[in-house]
Amino acid sequence: MKTFESLEISFPANHVGHILLTGPGKGNAMGVAMWREIPEAIAQLDNNPDVRAIVVSGSDKNFTFGLDIMDPPKMIMGAASGDAAAAGLAAERTALLDLIRQMQQAATALEKASTPVIAAVHGWCIGGGVDLVSAADIRIADDTAKFSVREIRLGIVADMGSLARLPHIIGDAATRELALTGRDFTAEEALRLGLISRQVTVTKPEEPGADLLAAALELAAEVAAQPPLVARGVKDVLNHVRQPSVDASNAYVAVWNSAFLPSEDLHEALMALAMKRAPEFKGR
Repeated sequence: MKTFESLEISFPANHVGHILLTGPGKGNAMGVAMWREIPEAIAQLDNNPDVRAIVVSGSDKNFTFGLDIMDPPKMIMGAASGDAAAAGLAAERTALLDLIRQMQQAATALEKASTPVIAAVHGWCIGGGVDLVSAADIRIADDTAKFSVREIRLGIVADMGSLARLPHIIGDAATRELALTGRDFTAEEALRLGLISRQVTVTKPEEPGADLLAAALELAAEVAAQPPLVARGVKDVLNHVRQPSVDASNAYVAVWNSAFLPSEDLHEALMALAMKRAPEFKGR
């Protein structure tokens, strides 16, 4: 079995595969390796005939902090240089478009896998993390979970799939509010909105994510006990309705961001984050 840099694969129960996000960025932040390896790990489990359900969770105290600004793809840093003109040549824009399309595959892999995928969230699930879990078939979280569609606060239009999938999950109104404010929201609100289907009570605070993982594995075992071809059929039919709009939205935002992502505001957002100060956006 392949060894991964940013995640671990295990088989904790009969017919259940587990992907554990491990970083190496702080808070399991999504660096270059993770964007590349998630589709590889999903494919490895999806192609295993003995796996009938997949659980994705985060290690330590969080699911993921989202994009790792300490290890971002080079094209994003070029777009965030603050010199929009320097990032504006056709070759650079084309490379950025290709990069966005590649990064979108991390979330799309969960959605297009034939095997049902359960996302288990504890701690922070920010930005790219929301993109990832929105592509799962089932989402659960524990009391510690906190979510944020935070890209707007970084001067970015979310382009990994959350804007495409969330309206189908939580509705248009809630999606617009969360995406336009970038505010944080709790597991309680996520449950009320329908982003998650159940909230797990934490009984072992000294073991972050332990209660959640136990619940996720129990749920995965229940899914895995069903006729596997029928379970795959249920997923395929449910995805069939929304897939064309998701694919179209992802294709559109990839082109949009390849044109408009390079900006002074993006540079200002990342500088403010690094310096732990409030950003001053100027619309440039």
